[in-house]
Amino acid sequence: MATDARSLQIKQSRKFWMRWRVRLGYPVAVIFLLLARPFPRSIVIGGLVAAFGLLVRGSAAGHLRKDEQLATTGPYAVTRNPLYLGSSLLAAGFIIAGYSLWAGLIVGLYFAVFYYAVIRNEEQDLRKNFGVQFEDYATRVPLFFPRPRARSDEVSVAKSPENSFSWPRYRRNREYQALLGAVAGLVAVWLRMWVRARCGY
Repeated sequence: MATDARSLQIKQSRKFWMRWRVRLGYPVAVIFLLLARPFPRSIVIGGLVAAFGLLVRGSAAGHLRKDEQLATTGPYAVTRNPLYLGSSLLAAGFIIAGYSLWAGLIVGLYFAVFYYAVIRNEEQDLRKNFGVQFEDYATRVPLFFPRPRARSDEVSVAKSPENSFSWPRYRRNREYQALLGAVAGLVAVWLRMWVRARCGY
């Protein structure tokens, strides 16, 4: 009974954070654009940072087998959450592109609150699904910020064909949606710059 109650609590908590992450994401994006003060250089630099975030996310998606196998290779060998690390870099890129202190603070706060909660909820699912395997993995690899290098035995595992990057896995995980979203977002920031140049606001 205690296990069932705990499982129900985890599911309710996850639904809460996922639901409000989506609901608040759109107004946060609108407020960000209204407060943004972009100019060409900020967009270029922010776009480069965002591109690096997309590379991190894309590499992670090419190694991830959702609900099938615990991902421990590729970027998962240096951080347990490379997808969210990539998302944070994407957010940082947009903060730089927007060139607004208040817009940056709002986006940063949104990511800090919601993504930390989502990461913790997902780790509870991984502990439930993979047990000791995940616990051993968690003792070796940090939660978020990457460690400098992987152990030699992990490098040899990562080099095996089965654990190498896979484009079919990339497509199956629909990571191309992040790419399309980032491009659309940068276009919106560029349009915001154009509106400010023409209308003064």
